[in-house]
Amino acid sequence: MDFEMVMQELEALSNERLKKMYIGNGAKEPLFGVATGKMKPIAKKVKINQPLAEQLYATGNYDAMYFAGIIADPMAMTEADYNRWIDGAYFYMLSDYVVAVTLAEADIAQSVADIWIQSGEELRMSAGWSCYCWLLGNRTDSEFSGTKLASMLDQVEKKIHDSPDRTKSAMNNFIYTVGTSYLPLHDKAVDTASAVGPVEIKRDKKKSSILRASENIQKEIDRGKLGFKRKYVRC
Repeated sequence: MDFEMVMQELEALSNERLKKMYIGNGAKEPLFGVATGKMKPIAKKVKINQPLAEQLYATGNYDAMYFAGIIADPMAMTEADYNRWIDGAYFYMLSDYVVAVTLAEADIAQSVADIWIQSGEELRMSAGWSCYCWLLGNRTDSEFSGTKLASMLDQVEKKIHDSPDRTKSAMNNFIYTVGTSYLPLHDKAVDTASAVGPVEIKRDKKKSSILRASENIQKEIDRGKLGFKRKYVRC
């Protein structure tokens, strides 16, 4: 399948209700409003195709950009490629669920995410923290430095309430993910969640969301899900 065929197939799956929902979350035109699950049959036909992924990502069309993440070859992408992708990620569903997810399957994931976390830019920081969440939920504990992750938890505790909203959300998720998926620091993550307390995320024209990592960790404990690892990062 070439670029034109993929764009036609995506457009044929457009859904006005989903389109409105995506726009409500921050997406902007152009987009079709395609359910991510409906993309799987197209992805099976295309398989991994980095040149096509680059073409699709460059369109600025949200659905095409999302599909690009599904068919990208993370190991073929360089730090410069990931920086270009994060530059094009104009809202959190791209930064955290396309770019961060793709990066999480690359060998350079931690080094790139570390730079983004220190960038001071809301969506870059959000993608960096989110990348660690995807990594921790998939890779073995031995692939991480416990000392480094402990230091990151300390950083979250100090900075979360003064961070931009999307970064706040990803930092809160980092506490939860360490507490759930990285057993060596479970207790420290629980203590950090308690020290941080409720995290307020302001939303345009809507009531603020209140995030509580402590409650989410406890839910996973109650479900017997401590140490959970997913088999794959990308769908």
